[in-house]
Amino acid sequence: MAGEPQSDCLFCKIVSGEVPATIVRESDTTVAFQDINPQAPTHVLVIPKVHYPDAASLAAAEPQIAADVLREAGAVAADDKVDGGGYRVVFNTGAGAGQTVFHAHAHVLGGRGLQWPPG
Repeated sequence: MAGEPQSDCLFCKIVSGEVPATIVRESDTTVAFQDINPQAPTHVLVIPKVHYPDAASLAAAEPQIAADVLREAGAVAADDKVDGGGYRVVFNTGAGAGQTVFHAHAHVLGGRGLQWPPG
């Protein structure tokens, strides 16, 4: 059921502590951790503690938690001191867009030049 932890979801297992991660921030509704395959000096994932397969379904069902993810993305950028020079927040939705874990999450990228279009 949407919103409930999924036993086969890597990010649900990180939320529960079953799978380790390098956590950099945590709130009542979110967890932020280092990406295991960073694409920039700052590459942190911000996830909701509730399970939704993508950002759109999270925003439709729980807009306040979607806002929490965005607020925490900004806090990650500030903590890493990339907020002044610019950073990117990316939500991949669907396999064709590069989503590999089907639990809503934001990538916070910064600390290097980020080209447009992203590729």
